[in-house]
Amino acid sequence: MADAAEDLIVDLRDRRLVTLDDFWDAVAETCALPGWFGRNLDAWWDAVETGGVSAVIDAHRSLTVRARAQGLFAPGSPDGQRLSRLFAEATRARLDLAG
Repeated sequence: MADAAEDLIVDLRDRRLVTLDDFWDAVAETCALPGWFGRNLDAWWDAVETGGVSAVIDAHRSLTVRARAQGLFAPGSPDGQRLSRLFAEATRARLDLAG
């Protein structure tokens, strides 16, 4: 991936993210995810780590998703915690949460 562009920043801080569906809708638009994208954590892992799902993500060295620490990512949100753990384990993607 020597020809990869600089980091892809997806800023979702102005989006209302309450559910995983809200998150999938937001990243589907900005990352040009295909219609067949599975909208689950395994599919997201494939998109950000394995590659071959999104030409937009694949064209960059890494992906940073910026979101607010509320709604889906509020403390105690099980879906937000699972998604946050996936980002923590990823080598090519990170989650940047603002208060």
